[in-house]
Amino acid sequence: MLIGYARTSTVDQQAGFEVKLLELNAYGCERMYQEQVSAVATRTQLEAAIDMLRDGDKLVVTKLDRLARSVAHMGDILQQIEAKDAGLVILSLGSERVDTSTATGKLILNMMVSVVQFEREMMKERQVEGVRRAKAEGRYKGRVPKAMQQADKVKALVAIGVDRVKIQEQLGISKASYYRCLKV
Repeated sequence: MLIGYARTSTVDQQAGFEVKLLELNAYGCERMYQEQVSAVATRTQLEAAIDMLRDGDKLVVTKLDRLARSVAHMGDILQQIEAKDAGLVILSLGSERVDTSTATGKLILNMMVSVVQFEREMMKERQVEGVRRAKAEGRYKGRVPKAMQQADKVKALVAIGVDRVKIQEQLGISKASYYRCLKV
């Protein structure tokens, strides 16, 4: 049986999500598991898809980055799949389709996972370097805390006479954040 798994990180990626489902259906997936959660969150649908696998089944995903976030994570997922005597198919890995039920498929997948992790780590290094350089030049202010993004709302509610506690509850901010917002 072909078991499809589709994931996007956020619900805002609806168009991309629908394309993934169409690709999985076109490949012939008989059962579909789907979720819209971050890669670092608990992915209950991925766990359910892996649990559903039986001897000879294949878990099918559209892209590698929708499945694993690192070489170690991919290794864990592959161990779970192989323990069930099942395989993994990645529909789009460059211009090729990869099927881990073959030795060549396993080799290609392992090489690609390493490349993907390398790219992610290089991107993080460039980001850190950019932040360091911006700080040295006095251009880096850092991320605005979420509560501070609501300063205008806090001030508007105060202006119309809304109680502090009600403002905190309505906006989901702490007492300290409330007072910080008033200082901005």
